[in-house]
Amino acid sequence: MAHDEFRPISGVDLPRFAGIPTFMRLPHVSLDDPRIDQVDIGIIGAPWDGGTTNRPGPRHAPRQLRDHSTMIRHQNSVTGIRPFDLMRCADLGDVPPNPADLMDSMERMTHFFDRVRDRNITPLTAGGDHLCSLPILRALARHRPLGMIHFDSHTDLFHSYFGGFRYTHGTPFRRAVEEGLLDPKRVVMIGIRGPAYDFEDRDFARSVGITVIPIEDFHRRGVEDVMEEARAIAGTGETYVSYDIDFIDPAFAPGTGTPEIGGPNSYQALQVVRLLHGVNVVGADMVEVSPPFDQSGGTAFLGVTVMFELLCILAACRAERTGARTS
Repeated sequence: MAHDEFRPISGVDLPRFAGIPTFMRLPHVSLDDPRIDQVDIGIIGAPWDGGTTNRPGPRHAPRQLRDHSTMIRHQNSVTGIRPFDLMRCADLGDVPPNPADLMDSMERMTHFFDRVRDRNITPLTAGGDHLCSLPILRALARHRPLGMIHFDSHTDLFHSYFGGFRYTHGTPFRRAVEEGLLDPKRVVMIGIRGPAYDFEDRDFARSVGITVIPIEDFHRRGVEDVMEEARAIAGTGETYVSYDIDFIDPAFAPGTGTPEIGGPNSYQALQVVRLLHGVNVVGADMVEVSPPFDQSGGTAFLGVTVMFELLCILAACRAERTGARTS
């Protein structure tokens, strides 16, 4: 069993509307806290949307996600995984962005995740827009390229926007491939859909060996078949999981900047994560929640529920990788 200090506060001990909100009511442990060397999995906020090209707002997501995460409990009722028993988990706070300088924000983010990696902490990140994934990958894939399972309605593989600008939330994985952070033959993108300007992104994917599974194939084949292929593509190597909330149909997750209709429902949104079991996942993010477009908090609650499913996978994977439970 994990040490009580690294367990969430129970709703039967303190009402969920009381206390200072942290991710899943876990302890807040900063990178300079002496307890940091005890942490196995760190949940991190990235309150930054400098790469957004449409509706802004994901910079406000970590705060709303923390508030709604008070509803998370200790056990996954479907898989039986108890992540807080398997691993010491903590809220590591937020990456401090520079809202006036996109490039400086990315450098700050990479520096933060370098420190997380150096302490052998597995990161689960709440964005922020999808450009956040690039500086995270620069830290986690510094010594070797990773595979990636990517849930999204967009590939985020475009070359540039606005006459050649190369850093937006539509370009992070093009840059990650170019920088050698991702092994494209171990990358799969699931749920891609919506009107397009052209097929430049899909052409690039084909040219480097990235597998793109459009939403039509997802619905035709079914979740289990698609995820079996995703696990096979990722293989046994180290793999990152990136989950854009706009993967989910906007009927269930309206609070996002670039919604696309025709996506999975909220149950399928959780099911795809549960079927990651067996993948060697070394980090994950959930991005693009935009609170101004769903002030009810329903999108944020779905987002943190996805994060809990990701946490369960990260905890089970790390326990299997290390061959030991936290005691």
